[in-house]
This record gives sequence, structure tokens and C-alpha cells, in this order.
Amino acid sequence: MTDLVYIGVGSNLDHPRRQVARALAELARLPRSRVVAASGNYLSAPLGCEEPQPDYVNAVAALRTALPPRSLLDRMHAIERRHHRDQRSRAVRNAPRTLDLDLLLYGRRRTRQPGLTLPHPRMHQRAFVLKPLLEVAPSVRIPGRGVARRWLHAVRDQRIARTRRHASR
Repeated sequence: MTDLVYIGVGSNLDHPRRQVARALAELARLPRSRVVAASGNYLSAPLGCEEPQPDYVNAVAALRTALPPRSLLDRMHAIERRHHRDQRSRAVRNAPRTLDLDLLLYGRRRTRQPGLTLPHPRMHQRAFVLKPLLEVAPSVRIPGRGVARRWLHAVRDQRIARTRRHASR
């Protein structure tokens, strides 16, 4: 039995489009999992940053997986490390990153454990999550928050645009 999960992918350092494309390819190679959809790339302004930093390239991948949530998250962190993500940056919210993978939704699960909260607690406040998520799953619901589409009004002031360039450029 597999669960449908959604993973946010983002980068704003070291060729972000390439980082996102490579991360999506690595997600496709996870054991007991398969990517069933991936959004296009979105260029978004950094949120909540005190220091200037480059725009992010963001996407969302939908996977079917038999991996339990913690195991999936551990494998996502391993992908981040392979992309030279400084693990100390986890302690600094909104820091620039070579790669950021967020487990957004894992089926309809709701959980709060150290290092793992499902659904992602701030996903409904982020255009860079909602826009690509709705591209791959237009009617998706966020457990405890309802239909994801209804949260778009709350992020309408955040700068985001779908890019036309291929992910590997």
C-alpha cells in the first residue's frame, strides 16, 4: 500500500534551476516510491529575510510511496546533504540554501513529532508552496485547513511567477 505525498523543492544558491531538476531526479529514485507528477518551476521572492538574498526557484513533486514519513524525511535530508546543504541552516529559518526539501503532505496524516510536523505548518502561508502544489493537485486539501486553493488570497501579495525556462538551465 502506498500513500500520496507532496514535497516542496526549492533553491536559491549554486544554479537553482539545476539544483531543483537534480533533486526531482533523485526523488524519482527513492526506494518504494515513484514520482507521479511534478510542477513547473516558479521564481519567488525570499520571505522573512533580514539580509538580501537571491530569488528562489521552487517546485512541488507528488510521490506515491510506501516509505513511512520519518524514513522519507531522512532520505530527503540525505538528498539535501548531497546538494551541499549546510545542516546548520536548519536552525536559521529562511536562510539561503542550495536545496530545501519540505515534506508538505503525507496522505491525510496529521502529526507533530520532533523534526516532523504534518501537514507542513506554514504551507498555507506560502505562495511558493501553494501555486506549484495546485498545479499538480488542483483540488488538494490540507488536513485541518481545508481546500488549499482557498488560501491563495492570503498569499496574493507574495511575488511569484511560473518560469518558462527548463529546469536544467
